[in-house]
Amino acid sequence: MNALSMNGGDGEHSYFSNSDNQKNIISKTKPIVEENIKEMLLKLNFPICIKVSDLGSDLPEIDYCLNDLPQNDFNTSFKLVPSFNKEVQGKCFISGVPGSFYSRLFPTKSLHFLHSSYSIHWLSKVPQGLEDNINNVYIRSGCSLSVCHSYMYQFQTDFYSFLRMRSEEMLPNGRMVLTFIGKKDVDPLCRDGFYLWSLLSDALIDLGVVKQSEVDSFNLPFYNPNEGEVMKA
Repeated sequence: MNALSMNGGDGEHSYFSNSDNQKNIISKTKPIVEENIKEMLLKLNFPICIKVSDLGSDLPEIDYCLNDLPQNDFNTSFKLVPSFNKEVQGKCFISGVPGSFYSRLFPTKSLHFLHSSYSIHWLSKVPQGLEDNINNVYIRSGCSLSVCHSYMYQFQTDFYSFLRMRSEEMLPNGRMVLTFIGKKDVDPLCRDGFYLWSLLSDALIDLGVVKQSEVDSFNLPFYNPNEGEVMKA
């Protein structure tokens, strides 16, 4: 399966060196994550060990599972483990779990807490029905409503799968915190929903980085839903 993947390592063009926005989002949502962990621990009567996907906390023992696509670089994260373990209180057991989060990743009823940050807006695949989406890499002003509906349908299908898989993996009284890109406007053709992608594709063509034919044949596996579309899933 072909999938978009990050640039590995910690060089100039790596994901590690170009993810300040993602780090800021995690920082802003930290109070929400902490509050959910506290509520979960109270409900579970402070278990000796908890199993967490993607986020650790200062508890006696944590089974901390990092998930990403197999094509992506786990090594950069693992290099940070020794320094991370020195900073946390208690024991933290860190492992990597390769695979798509639109499939099952963990045993049934095994997770206490799950955190997904800046990921779910990436779809499992490019939506079907985009053959006429010429001159665009995504939704854009002037494109047909059928293109918008194809993207929305793929998001809702994927998000439903995500929630169904996690519902099988989460323990009773477990918690999830999900952060992803969305939009406030219900209009599928609102400028805020696609402006950056349009600007990027136009700039790459103008600079000669890509050809018009390459843009015509490419569509992003991405969707930023509004609140209503999230709730429908």
